[in-house]
Amino acid sequence: MENLKDTIFKFLRIDGLMGSLTGYVEAQIQLFKLEIREDIAKAISKAIVFFALLLFGFLFLLFLSLGLAHYINSFFEVEYAGYWIVAGIYGVAFLIFLLFRKSIDRNFERHFLEIIKRKEK
Repeated sequence: MENLKDTIFKFLRIDGLMGSLTGYVEAQIQLFKLEIREDIAKAISKAIVFFALLLFGFLFLLFLSLGLAHYINSFFEVEYAGYWIVAGIYGVAFLIFLLFRKSIDRNFERHFLEIIKRKEK
């Protein structure tokens, strides 16, 4: 029975086609694996850069706030007035974001969807 199947495959030249098809599928699997590895490497590198920028931005904001508070303290007789004023500025910014968080969220979502759509084209 096996000989008959081999003979029919050879006669119809399907054995070469089956080999080519198998090779094609294996190549596609390897390509998919490489693409996944590349995407993971890109995501990790972007995450590292993002967290580094976040850390440096936080440190910049922290020291800028301390410097501003000390500068404001130089105008007042009280040593802590600058800190209260800087805290008030951050409090107002927090309240603005809290009140408008839904519209801000929708704007960011639309912006990121546009970016994703541009990358897909």
